[in-house]
Amino acid sequence: MSPRLLAIAASLLLAALPAGHARAQSELSCSLDFSMSGWSIFYKTASGHGTVRCSNGQTMAVRIETRGGGLSLGRSRIDNGKGTFAGVKQISDVLGGYAAAEAHAGVVRSSKAQVVTKGPVTLALAGTGDGWDLGVAFGSFIISRR
Repeated sequence: MSPRLLAIAASLLLAALPAGHARAQSELSCSLDFSMSGWSIFYKTASGHGTVRCSNGQTMAVRIETRGGGLSLGRSRIDNGKGTFAGVKQISDVLGGYAAAEAHAGVVRSSKAQVVTKGPVTLALAGTGDGWDLGVAFGSFIISRR
């Protein structure tokens, strides 16, 4: 291969790499639709299921669990909850345990909003449901494949 042809091929390869690398590093827009229910008597636990959808067309059925402790008492259910992720580069980034802290109070019909974090990934959650609860709790919000 001639030196000139080799230089052209190398230039084309180098020009293609940054574009592919930038595309791989760009963040996805992902959302979570979920339902869950649980209880708390000092120890707080809840579980449910949902679906993660990302802007690249991927979807994943997930199981959701929360666990923690604090000064908390109650029973609640959230239907049609919504979540928005930030910092996601691939759909599998949403899996794992997130740190959670919350203050809550509600009777019969209640609303809840919360932000949980896991390294560079954050998840803003919102939902409405029913039940009653009162307290402050700290713990984890865990998302796994269903």
